[in-house]
Amino acid sequence: MKLICVEEHVLDPAMGVATQALVQAEAPYLSGWGSRVIDGVQVADLSRPHVVAPSESARKALETGTSRLADMDAAGISMQVLSYGGFPQLLPASQAIELCRAANDQLAVTAQAQPDRFSGFATLPWQAPEAAARELERAVTELGLKGALINGRPGDTFLDDAGYAPILAAHNELKVALYVHPGLPLPAVQTSYYGGFERELSARLSMFAWGWHNEAGIQVVRMLLAGVFDQYPHLQVISGHWGEMVPFFLQRLEDAIPQDASGLQRPIGQTYREHVYVSPSGMLTLPHFQFIHALMGAERILYSIDYPYQSLDGARAFLESLPITEADKALIAHGNAERLLGL
Repeated sequence: MKLICVEEHVLDPAMGVATQALVQAEAPYLSGWGSRVIDGVQVADLSRPHVVAPSESARKALETGTSRLADMDAAGISMQVLSYGGFPQLLPASQAIELCRAANDQLAVTAQAQPDRFSGFATLPWQAPEAAARELERAVTELGLKGALINGRPGDTFLDDAGYAPILAAHNELKVALYVHPGLPLPAVQTSYYGGFERELSARLSMFAWGWHNEAGIQVVRMLLAGVFDQYPHLQVISGHWGEMVPFFLQRLEDAIPQDASGLQRPIGQTYREHVYVSPSGMLTLPHFQFIHALMGAERILYSIDYPYQSLDGARAFLESLPITEADKALIAHGNAERLLGL
């Protein structure tokens, strides 16, 4: 069975250098990760993916050749849909436009060199919405990329802000997916909600333990409540980590905000199930899957491991062992990704 993973990452050295000081200023707590505990040294359960130490994951993220392919082959992964880590939205607009264009060119070269193994999502200069819309069109129509991925907020506000309408309109017109990936919490939120602990603990809580995921979930909730999916009926969003907490509170949202309060065309849950695909991002635990499968159906689940930030342990075995039909497994493994992304 073909296995396509849709949230697998690479890094662009030029973008990393350009944003390094800005990221440190925005999120100084990041340096706390790995200050006391090194991930991967003591792993309790090797049957499922585990967090990879930042030095190791950064090295792997820079590599798209034989080493990555060997890791994929060993794990039984047929294809990775690659996307860039990093935060180009922190840069001055003119610099971001240039760097994103160059990074997308390079990603297209990688995909074209191994079209059966790699595809990709574009990175965009979100702080320049008109330019970002043009870059998305170029990336899709000229470079063959399959949509875009955003790491966190596009700026000081979220994607429901009217200023980002040109980018959402471009996704809608091109009928390509937008991957809403976790990113940095607003500094005031991070300080109040996740600060005050020892460095290592605060960093992890702020990032991949909770803060990043809450941030990505809020972004999708705001899109739902702002009527973004009513305005852009062809817009499809991918939400990793089993939906970044949102599916587990979807019924509560709908009960608390009925249509006479929201003014939306459809109930919140219906809109979510018609416009959002959910992926595990390496959180390969059966209770999470069973809830999402019951809520969303197999047709709305994609597969992902979050390589190289997560190891590939158990990547294929988990899917193969799921208590579902072979037809559902095939949809999750490759069918949904092929249909949504045109692979």
